[in-house]
Amino acid sequence: MSLDIAWVLRWMHLSQEAIAENRVELIDLDRQIGDGDHGENMDRGFTAVGKALEGAEFDTIAAVLKQVAKTLMSTVGGAAGPLYGTAFLRAAKACGEELEAQDVADMMAASVGGIQARGKATTGEKTMVDAWAPARDAAQKAADSGASAEETLRAAAAAAREGAEATKPMKATKGRASYLGERSIGHLDPGAVSSAILLEQAVEAIDG
Repeated sequence: MSLDIAWVLRWMHLSQEAIAENRVELIDLDRQIGDGDHGENMDRGFTAVGKALEGAEFDTIAAVLKQVAKTLMSTVGGAAGPLYGTAFLRAAKACGEELEAQDVADMMAASVGGIQARGKATTGEKTMVDAWAPARDAAQKAADSGASAEETLRAAAAAAREGAEATKPMKATKGRASYLGERSIGHLDPGAVSSAILLEQAVEAIDG
């Protein structure tokens, strides 16, 4: 199936459900290396996203993503709101009415660029960038190899999950977790995990 408006609306609906289901896990992860509010903030944000999209009409994928960005920026507390909001806003600027493989790769690259512009983080610092950067790279590799849009998105989501899991042995050097120093080692980064969850829902939305 094509990656169109119906797909992006399903993606956001499934994301709302998945974030709600993983709310406690995200809270627990953030309690270990942060202030414990990531799950609560993300759940509140995506509940608001669901309400903002319900019954509304959109002409393009970009319009949906812009509404998501606006909603997350205004409802998600802490650093996650501006970071995710900027990611979706940049993604909106990179997509057309339907997504081909290179469009998916461009969306991933734009999202990472937004997150890094806002958060000033790079890979290896135990942040959500450690999920998004591998997703970007995997998407571009897939697109370059002639993969379909769906295959490109699946590659990105799988890489994001691997990237999130790879934050466990890292020492945090950015954000609140960096205050823990060596004690941050052995814990997953909650932002990287929530990022992986969202991209996995994008794949689930393909399957309807």
